[in-house]
Amino acid sequence: MASGYNRIIIMGNLTRDPELKQLGSSQSVCRLGIASNRQYKNRQSGDMVQEVCYIDVDVWGPQADSCKQYLEKGRPVLIEGRLKLDSWQDTDGKPRSKHSIVADRVVFLTQTNEGGTSRSKDDEMSPLEPRNEVERELMSQLDGIKAKIQPAQSARAPRAQQTEPSFFDDNSSSKNSAAFKDEPPFQDDLPF
Repeated sequence: MASGYNRIIIMGNLTRDPELKQLGSSQSVCRLGIASNRQYKNRQSGDMVQEVCYIDVDVWGPQADSCKQYLEKGRPVLIEGRLKLDSWQDTDGKPRSKHSIVADRVVFLTQTNEGGTSRSKDDEMSPLEPRNEVERELMSQLDGIKAKIQPAQSARAPRAQQTEPSFFDDNSSSKNSAAFKDEPPFQDDLPF
């Protein structure tokens, strides 16, 4: 019988805080609950439909300890691992089963802000609003320092622009242009 290929990659949000268990063999296992959303357009009605897949994930060893320490409900994660079928009998003696994932790798994704959207690089560069009196005082001190520095920087900027050589202007004077020779690429004298 040929062996199959069992690999799964899933991205979603934690549905609950991680549950860490220490086994008798000093091995730790962390159980995560993941909700992964899929959104698609219904061809018949034209409406957008969102379906959610809930799945449990088992993380073993040192990575389990990291998951317990750094993850919490709502945190987005990417899981890479293998699919496993868990089978058992319920209290009535009926056979039950469900699929779960045994994680090989857990990637902690960036946390979203309270509004549910992640901050982009442009947002990170925008000024922050102070939340308390200490932050207001620090922001006013920073504004004062910026006000002192900006006039000095703007006074230096025109002088720096005048002394910069023009590398791309063919009509520039020889004293302002750098001596740049256009030569073929360097060839290494390597024995292989």
